Amino acid sequence: MFIQIIQGRCSRQDEMHALADEWREQLGPTADGWLGGTYGFTDDGMFLGVVRFEDREKAMANSRRPEQDEWSRRMAALFDGPVEFHDSDDVTLLLDGGSDQAKFVQIIRGKVDDPGRLKAMMAHGQMLHEMRPDILGATLAVEPDGTYTETVAFADEESARKGEAVMPPDDVRADLEYAMQGATFYDLRHPWFETA
Repeated sequence: MFIQIIQGRCSRQDEMHALADEWREQLGPTADGWLGGTYGFTDDGMFLGVVRFEDREKAMANSRRPEQDEWSRRMAALFDGPVEFHDSDDVTLLLDGGSDQAKFVQIIRGKVDDPGRLKAMMAHGQMLHEMRPDILGATLAVEPDGTYTETVAFADEESARKGEAVMPPDDVRADLEYAMQGATFYDLRHPWFETA
């Protein structure tokens, strides 16, 4: 799997949402290898989009399409300033990767010097789900320098906040503290999803 993260400040939220819907309806059906995406805004106006493709080659082929280029220009015009793009084909899934039924999504961006430790924690999906049934699934995208983006889908924000208060076992807590040191959390209280 290949994931691209798009992030930037956007005060024209209704227009951005409408443009994303237009892409799903008009360009999505002809985008080879497109799997879906998770989108939303933080309370302070940060837009985040996490777009999934089967692989990097298909994602790049989509980017080269003239109609995609034209759509991307329209999207860039909606942002209040610079836009960040992060690409990763080092992707780990937790519980099939998420759920379009999520009512709350948290995107966590950080950096680690041992991505394998982070991925190993994700591999224990069943144990994590038993400990945190509020988590419906997640994706972990790691860039070559150890920067990661974790997209976690929750049943709802209330259950997510209760789950945060649960004390994990010592070994899991140590791994979580390692991964989350210096990380930035982006809460999407009204996420939306697109699926191929």
